[in-house]
Amino acid sequence: MNSAFTIEPLTEAHYPAVAAIYAAGIATGNATFATEIPAWPAWNESHLAAARLVAVAADGTVAGWAALTPVSGRCVYRGVAEVSVYVSPTQQGQGIGQALLHHLIQESEAQGIWTLQSGILRENEPSLALHRRFGFRDVGIRERLGQLHGQWRDVCLLERRSQVVGA
Repeated sequence: MNSAFTIEPLTEAHYPAVAAIYAAGIATGNATFATEIPAWPAWNESHLAAARLVAVAADGTVAGWAALTPVSGRCVYRGVAEVSVYVSPTQQGQGIGQALLHHLIQESEAQGIWTLQSGILRENEPSLALHRRFGFRDVGIRERLGQLHGQWRDVCLLERRSQVVGA
């Protein structure tokens, strides 16, 4: 573990910093199709209660976050979740994304999640590389899946099957 930051459970108290990091990701135009930051109640409701993490820098600032979203309400998909990992632009390149994804995988498996998936905009090469480094495999590309600011965008689908849960 990098001594410059610690990984902690994400709480409502962290959300202003989480929202700011999410806003920075939105501003890149390559992190998400979202264009607005949800208020805490909406964000809280849309993400799984388990496996919500923040990376906290030595000075106490939130440097990044990771969380899981259920892919479906159907019980057959209870062990499948979508990954979100965001790192503050001022903290990138320090291993924070790697630490968050590592801990997110461990926590997801502890919660019985057998498949993690991620839909990443094709241009987001750092995120694609990060996920592949942690054993996510390319499933395919959904071409022209959606528009962002009037431009059609492709989404790369990646997934990671647990070697522990459901093996």
